[in-house]
Amino acid sequence: MFKNLLLYLSAFMPMYVLVFVKLVVEIINDNLSFNVLNTINFATLLLLIVGGVIGLLWNVKYNNEKSNEIIILKSQNITDKHFLGYFSLFVFFAIPLDLSLVSAYCVYVLVLIFIGIVYINNSLYYINPLLNILGYNFYDIEYRDVDSGEIKQGKIFFKGEPELGKPYFAKVKNKHFCFIDKNHK
Repeated sequence: MFKNLLLYLSAFMPMYVLVFVKLVVEIINDNLSFNVLNTINFATLLLLIVGGVIGLLWNVKYNNEKSNEIIILKSQNITDKHFLGYFSLFVFFAIPLDLSLVSAYCVYVLVLIFIGIVYINNSLYYINPLLNILGYNFYDIEYRDVDSGEIKQGKIFFKGEPELGKPYFAKVKNKHFCFIDKNHK
C-alpha cells in the first residue's frame, strides 16, 4: 500500500515542480514574502517531490519482488485514453492556485488527498504523466507465464513498444500494473 501511495505521489511530480517554480518566481519578483505559510509550502512541495522520486525508483528500479519470465501474446497501448484528462487536471490545478493564502493551501492539500484516495482505491496507476514524460507507455496485455504455461491478462508499464512473442521478465505480483525489463533473452 505504501509503495502505491508513493507511485501516486510520483504522478503529480510535474505539478509539484510547476507550483514550486511559481512560488520561487513570485518570491524573486517580491510578489510573495518568505513567511510561515510559504515556508510550509516549500517544505511540503520538497517532501512530495522526494516522496515521488522514491516511489518511482522503488517501483521501477529497486523492486524486490520476484521476476517471472513471460511471453507477451497481445498488447494494446492505453496510455492515450486517460493521459490528457489527468494532465490537464493538474496543470489547471497548479497554475491559478494562490498558495499564499491559508485557505487555498488547505484546499490544495485536500484535493490531493481526495484524488489520492480515488487513485489508489481504483488502481489508477496507469494514469501517471511523469512515467509518460520519462518514456513509459501503459499496455493491456495478454501473456503466457513461462513457468506455469498459463495465459493471463495484465497491465504493464513499458518503455517503447513490447515485441509480441518475445520473452521478458516482469514482476507480475501486482495485478494492476507491473514494469517490464526491456532486456529480453
